[in-house]
Amino acid sequence: MAKELCSGVTGLLSINTWQGQQHHHHWARSQLSPLPISATHRLTKHSRFRVVCQSVETQAKTEIYDPEFGAKVGQDRLLKVPVSNIRNFCIIAHIDHGKSTLADKLLQMTGTVQKREMKEQFLDNMDLERERGITIKLQASRMRYMFENEPYCLNLIDTPGHVDFSYEVSRSLAACEGALLVVDASQGVEAQTLANVYLALENNLEIIPVLNKIDLPGAEPDRVIREIEEVIGLDCSKAIPCSAKEGIGITEILNAIVERIPPPRDAATSPLRALIFDSYYDPYRGVIVYFRVIDGRIKKGDRIYFMASNKDYFADEVGVLSPNQLQVDELYAGEVGYLSASIRSVADARVGDTITHYDRKAESSLPGYEEATPMVFCGLFPVDADQFPELRDALEKLQLNDAALKFEPETSSAMGFGFRCGFLGLLHMEIVQERLEREYNLSLITTAPSVVYRVNCVDNETVECSNPSLLPEPGQRRSIEEPVVKIEMLTPKDYIGSLMELAQDRRGEFKEMKYITENRASIIYELPLAEMVGDFFDQLKSRSKGYASMEYTFIGYKESELIKLDIQINGEPVEPLSTIVHRDKAYSVGRALTQKLKELIPRQMFKVPIQACIGSKVIASESLSAIRKDVLAKCYGGDISRKKKLLKKQGRR
Repeated sequence: MAKELCSGVTGLLSINTWQGQQHHHHWARSQLSPLPISATHRLTKHSRFRVVCQSVETQAKTEIYDPEFGAKVGQDRLLKVPVSNIRNFCIIAHIDHGKSTLADKLLQMTGTVQKREMKEQFLDNMDLERERGITIKLQASRMRYMFENEPYCLNLIDTPGHVDFSYEVSRSLAACEGALLVVDASQGVEAQTLANVYLALENNLEIIPVLNKIDLPGAEPDRVIREIEEVIGLDCSKAIPCSAKEGIGITEILNAIVERIPPPRDAATSPLRALIFDSYYDPYRGVIVYFRVIDGRIKKGDRIYFMASNKDYFADEVGVLSPNQLQVDELYAGEVGYLSASIRSVADARVGDTITHYDRKAESSLPGYEEATPMVFCGLFPVDADQFPELRDALEKLQLNDAALKFEPETSSAMGFGFRCGFLGLLHMEIVQERLEREYNLSLITTAPSVVYRVNCVDNETVECSNPSLLPEPGQRRSIEEPVVKIEMLTPKDYIGSLMELAQDRRGEFKEMKYITENRASIIYELPLAEMVGDFFDQLKSRSKGYASMEYTFIGYKESELIKLDIQINGEPVEPLSTIVHRDKAYSVGRALTQKLKELIPRQMFKVPIQACIGSKVIASESLSAIRKDVLAKCYGGDISRKKKLLKKQGRR
C-alpha cells in the first residue's frame, strides 16, 4: 500500500512540476532524473510521507515535506537546537532578481508563515516597499527545518538590491556565515550582483549560487552559469536552478544551506558580546534593538550595558524574529533576536554598538561597522516653520532605523530653519523624504541635490563645502576639487555607443571596456559625482531600454574648473538657488534656470529681471513684464487706429 501511494505521488510531483515546460526547459529537464523512492521510508502514524528527489548537479538525496509536516515543524521554531545546528544566512542579488519571492517561499516551505497569512513580499512590511516593488530595509526571520530527522534553526536576512541601500547589505553580511547569491536565469550577472558578491567575499562568507526564474521562456541557465564562472569566478558545479514563483528547487536550497553553510562559533560560556545590526523606535516601547549574539548568552531581566554609549538598562523583553516578534527566555551565541529595554533616547543604542552584561563586561567591543559616507546632500525644510522641532525628532528616530542618514541644522534666508541631510544616492534621498512625510505627517520642501566640494584656499587651508552659499569668495580660494566616482555599466552590446555618448556628455573619462560574454560588455568610466546625481540613472535605463545596469564606487577628489552660478531676481541675489557648476556648462544651466523661474514666478505690477551671474557678469537673462491695465477692454470694434492710440498713450506712462 505504502509503496503504491509513494509511486503515485512521485509521478504526480514530477508531472506537475515540469508540465508545460518541455520546450523551454530542456536544460533543467535533462539534469533532473525521475524521482526515485527510497525503500527505507515508511508512513508515519499521521500518514505523512517523504519523497526523495535528486538535486540537479550532485544527485544527492534530499527531502521534500508535505505542507502539514512543514507547518508542524514551523510551529516548533522557538525550541532550542545545538549551536552546530544553527545556520545564519542572507539573500543577495541585483534588483528584481527574485530575492523577496524566494524568501516568501522559504518561509512557506518551512511552515514559518501559515498559508492563510501568506502574501507576496511578506517581509516587505512598509507600504512604500509594496508600492514601488523594491526592498528598502533588511528583514530577519527565524525558521526551523528538519534535515535527516534532525532539527535545524535557520536565521534568514532578506536584503535590498539597489546600489543606494548597499549599507543595509553590508550590515546583513556581518551577521551571517553564508549567503544565497540569486541570479535571474534570463537576465544573467548584473552590476549589483558583482558588488554584493565582493561584499560577501570580504566578509569570508560561504556563497551558494542560485539560478532563479528557470520557468521563464527566456531562461538560459547554461549561459548564466558560464557568466557567473567567468565574471565572478565562483564554482557553479553545485549551482541550484529554481523558480521561487513556482516552488521548484526550494527544498534543494534548504538542504544546501544546512550542508554547505558553516555553523557559528560555539562561545556560549564567554562574556556576552552581541552586535546591533538594526533598530527602530516604537512609540510605546522605546528603542527596539535587533542583534546577533556573538559570544555568551542573554536572558530576560539581565542588566545590559551598551559599550559605545556607556549606558545600562534592564532587558524587559528578549525574543526572536520569526518573522513577527516572539518572546523567549534566553538567546545564546549564534542566535539572532531582538531586545526591548525601555530605551527612551535614540542615541543610546546605535547600529554597530556592542551589548554586554553590566556585571560581567567583555574585555573589548566588536569591530562594528564602517561609517557610511554620504554621497548626495540636500536641504530639508518644513513648509510650516512651527514643524521644525517635529522634523528634528523625526530625523533622529529615522536615523535609528536608517544608519546611513546624516543631518545637521541649516538656516536659509528664503526658507527659514531646516536641515542639511546627507544620503547614499538619489533613491535614498527620495525614500527618506517620503518616509518623513508619511510616517511623521510632515510637509517638506527639498532643495536641489548637491555634493561635497573641497576648496583649497590661498592660506593653504582646505574647506569642505556642500552648500554653494558657504563657498569662499573668489579672492580667497586657489582651486576647487570635486568628488569623482568609478562607474561600471553592464550592457548588451547593442547599446554600447549610446551609453558611451551619455558618459562623455557628463564629463566622463573613459577607462576600460571588456566583453563579459559575446553579447554583454562592461564599460568603466571615471565620472564627477555631481554629473551623476541628476538624471544619469534614468538616462541609462531609457537609452538601453531597461537592459543596462550600473554600479559606482567613490575613488577620491579631483581638481576641476568649477564656478559658483548665482541667480538674481530684481537685482537681489537668491542664495538658495545658487549652484556650483563646471565653467563649460554654466551658460546652459543658467539659461535653463532663468527660463524655469520665469514660468514659476508670478507677474508683478512692475518689470522683474531674472539673471544668472558668474560674479558680476550676467550670462543669461529673462524678464517678467509688468501687469498692465487692459485699455482695450472698452473697444468692441471700430477702427484699429483707436486701439493704437490707446496703446501708445499707455506706453508713455
